[in-house]
Amino acid sequence: MTTLVTGATGFLGSAVLRLLLARGERLRVLMRPTNPGTNIEGLDVEKAYGDLRDARSLALACRGCDALYHVAADYRLWVRDTNELYQSNVEGTRALMLAALDAGVQRIVYTSSVATLGCFTDGRPGNEDTPVTVDDMIGHYKRSKFLAERVVDELVATRGLPAVIVNPSTPIGPRDVKPTPTGRVVRDAALGRIPAFVDTGLNVAHVDDVARGHLLAFERGQVGRRYILGGEDLSLRQILTMVARLCGRRPPRIALPRRAIYPVAVVAEAWARLSKGPEPQVTVDALNMAAKKMYFDSSRARTELGYRSRPPAEAIADALAWFRAAGQLG
Repeated sequence: MTTLVTGATGFLGSAVLRLLLARGERLRVLMRPTNPGTNIEGLDVEKAYGDLRDARSLALACRGCDALYHVAADYRLWVRDTNELYQSNVEGTRALMLAALDAGVQRIVYTSSVATLGCFTDGRPGNEDTPVTVDDMIGHYKRSKFLAERVVDELVATRGLPAVIVNPSTPIGPRDVKPTPTGRVVRDAALGRIPAFVDTGLNVAHVDDVARGHLLAFERGQVGRRYILGGEDLSLRQILTMVARLCGRRPPRIALPRRAIYPVAVVAEAWARLSKGPEPQVTVDALNMAAKKMYFDSSRARTELGYRSRPPAEAIADALAWFRAAGQLG
């Protein structure tokens, strides 16, 4: 059996890939020709060069495959051209799913996100059935992932797409090469660059547990059904405190009101656009998202898939060890 993995050079995708390799599966990875492939260096995989925005390359990548893990996504909370998010996340997902159908792929795991799910303002954890609409999506990243998940839903219903949907919460751990927005928070906190915090929260899980949840969804998941792959709900202050203690630093004690940071975010975004520099450290969308604690319940995955997650301190410790080994902590 040949399995295609998209996003295998990235953070979560590389964790999925390594678990599949450990099982002895024959693997093909979709990657851009310009991608250095640091996360898959030395691994025994077939490389199919292409792009989610190139339908022909997706058709070639799917040819001869029996299974597909579509982990790839454009995960940026701020971009200069928001159309890039929709082209990769929505239209790229549509093109890949259609290519998989044409190639006769028998089983698919589609990686969505808890960003597409409903959550509560009072801190209660949301689940797969919490009411939500596209109008609840804050920012173009969330909106693009919401619309991509609807594409998968539609193809399951109308074309018999054999896809199971997984909704990872906030993975943390090794091989976060970019890093992701959350990984950047962990790294910068370890460097002492985050002296204050806002009152928000995330559901934190070890990236390897989330990856294992993908394989469980492939084996046991119900087609068309979604499964939250999460861990433990933590406030941002708790996360920063864990990082500080693991690094021998004093945890931040200053709580900032979100409204006080909006002018900084507006200026940071404007400067990033004018200077064509990197993504700003703080954005308006990120502050809007912080108004709700992103807490979620993984009971369905635990009950139906046998999913389990380790304590979040282990995820943070493993992330810090990897950042340190990669020379990113000085």
